[in-house]
Amino acid sequence: MITTNRDRLMLAISIVMAAIYLFPLYWMYITALKSGSEMFATPPSFWPVAPQWGTYAYVWESRDMGRYLRNSLVIALGSMALITLLGVGCAYVLARYRNVWVDIGLFLILMLQVLPASLMITPIFVGFSQIGMLNYPRLAVIIAVAAKSMPFFVILVRATFMSVPQELEEAALVDGNSRVGAFFNIVLPLARNGILVSAILIFMQAFGEFVYSKSMIQAVDLQPASVGLNSFMGPNTNEWNNIMAYATMYVTPILAIFVLLQRRIVSGLTSGALK
Repeated sequence: MITTNRDRLMLAISIVMAAIYLFPLYWMYITALKSGSEMFATPPSFWPVAPQWGTYAYVWESRDMGRYLRNSLVIALGSMALITLLGVGCAYVLARYRNVWVDIGLFLILMLQVLPASLMITPIFVGFSQIGMLNYPRLAVIIAVAAKSMPFFVILVRATFMSVPQELEEAALVDGNSRVGAFFNIVLPLARNGILVSAILIFMQAFGEFVYSKSMIQAVDLQPASVGLNSFMGPNTNEWNNIMAYATMYVTPILAIFVLLQRRIVSGLTSGALK
């Protein structure tokens, strides 16, 4: 009886916390459907009397939403591909080879993780400007995002590699495989779930990237959706229904990916927790 009551209490607390966490999302969705008078009504309504479904079509066409989402997709996919290509090998080395230099490398990676993008943008912008990288602004943003997010990816994938028994590699070496062959034939297939989940998390971060894109991409045709959303803001902003409609179309694909892959994401994040 005591255990049942405790479980019910924990369930009730979880539901309340989830409701508090999800309420801003709910408010974003319903505000996009409200008319101008409903948005500023007192007390506020929790469901629009006459939903304005045409707001989505208006924002999509007037703001060229497809172009913004396409640019965000290019940056997110490019960043994910670059980080995955370079980070997997780095994570494997940090997981398998332990010496003082590897420990120093891991420490430096952890230090890079705590640096905010607002602090890194100035030296990156100056360096890219001197080498002419700003002539290719989306590529510059992809490289900058990769530099910022690489530590996060390496730390997650390193834990995944550490969960793969090293005895399997040794057995493969005994059977005649090289170290590279053992990595591609044995370790990589066993770690693919953690690598995939880490890559998805990188994609979700890069899809919402703002600081580097705002600073490096001046051409409107190349700006991602995060910068497009910022274009709504101003000292006399009152288009909150349009802003929320834009945010809804921007956020919903990422939410859908997370909901569809939540089981795989959780299992991938915990795959390196136990050895």
